[in-house]
Amino acid sequence: VSGQFLVNFVVCQLCALLSAFWFRLFLHPSKTSPFIRHVVATLLGLYFALFCFGWYALHFLVQSGLTYGIMILTGVEHMHKYCLVVALSYLSLCQITRVYVFDYGMYTADFTGPMMVITQKITSIAFEIHDGMARKEEHLTPGQKILAIRRMPSLLEYFSYNCNFMGILAGPTCSYNDYIAFIEGDPRRHRDQEADRKSQSKLKQAEPSPNVVATSFFCLLVFLSVCKVFPVERNIDDDFIANTPFYAQPVYLYLSMLTTRPKYYFVWTLADAINNAAGFGFNGYDADGSPRWDLISNLRILNIELATSFKVFLDNWNIQTAHWLKRVCYERCPYHPTAATFILSAMWHGAYPGYYLTFLTGIVVTLAARAVRHNVRPHFLQSPTHKLVYDVITWAATQIAICYTVVPFVLLSIGPSMKFYRSWYFSLHIGCILLAVALPVKPRHLRVKDQQKNLLQDPVQHPVEARDTDRSQKEKTT
Repeated sequence: VSGQFLVNFVVCQLCALLSAFWFRLFLHPSKTSPFIRHVVATLLGLYFALFCFGWYALHFLVQSGLTYGIMILTGVEHMHKYCLVVALSYLSLCQITRVYVFDYGMYTADFTGPMMVITQKITSIAFEIHDGMARKEEHLTPGQKILAIRRMPSLLEYFSYNCNFMGILAGPTCSYNDYIAFIEGDPRRHRDQEADRKSQSKLKQAEPSPNVVATSFFCLLVFLSVCKVFPVERNIDDDFIANTPFYAQPVYLYLSMLTTRPKYYFVWTLADAINNAAGFGFNGYDADGSPRWDLISNLRILNIELATSFKVFLDNWNIQTAHWLKRVCYERCPYHPTAATFILSAMWHGAYPGYYLTFLTGIVVTLAARAVRHNVRPHFLQSPTHKLVYDVITWAATQIAICYTVVPFVLLSIGPSMKFYRSWYFSLHIGCILLAVALPVKPRHLRVKDQQKNLLQDPVQHPVEARDTDRSQKEKTT
């Protein structure tokens, strides 16, 4: 069944890629009304979903329809909270049912995968409508102002955003304003940036690069050829644990987890190629004039593999999910936002216990990494040589920490995951807790206050920053 699903998925995504080229060429906004583009994008998406998942695809419609009703009936003041609870509860119910009632461990044929992306879209649009229609402009951050939605979407727009063929199978999520601007043929309109006006005038000359498709299938080839050479399960094999030297275990751990990543690279880069082929994803021009097609890209492979901190790795892995977690939870949670964000991420990922072990471990690793960066890194910035030494050490530490953290995510169950951690004597857990306690970091709002205070006390050293800070303080007072 897993193999059949993989074939169905690849076939559907290839058909979606061809459809995307057709959509851009023959249903271009200059030739076709937004209504037709919405209808075609939605019907194609539902057809691909039915082909891949059968009647389970009806859950996509039920979840979207249920939350749209909540948005209409409850009003803009509190609907974002209701939509978050209902969408996440519906997703969790489907995940629990699939895992514990149907077939434990078969996540390759998981119809809840697309529901995870739809849940992101449902909650994002609910919070963005709340920002645009229920909150005062001065209370919004610059990012929230850009994404705020000023009118209630129609039913067709809502289903098109949630279920369009470009993102229904593998995402990535995107902002509603970006999607509507793409459908109506006015990309990045709502961002209203002076620098982008030149970009918009050049848009017809910009074509998405075919390199993304080549990268995608190269990643698939790598995964199929090496995934069984370094199986993750060997990390908990009794013979391996007993006979492998302690210095070789981290090397094998790194190699075994490294070979699991290309399947994600394949799925996300192919999804990226589909959106770009349709004309969605254009993100202006670089300083040298080359077009950027990374508006909704989900990963940066080189930045992941060369990451020198836990944060850098997370910022470049599943990028749109990280944006969603930041906008929906981290920026809005008044207490312990880091812990709350990891818990929400665990709930969103599914019902396997390994997910919760991974994200709970991620909390302590993140706190330790933040403490090291704030307390240790400044001492290595005095010379390029010291900085290089620091980067090499932190790269190795980051890669091992990531692998250690996500082993339960791959193993799924409590027993094998705890066996792995016991074989490592919970060393990274203990070390990270000690680092977080020994190297405290002030909360973010206190650090910002201290920075503003220092600038105001010493305006001679930082005249521009002091002037800007003083101006912002006066604006707040006013």
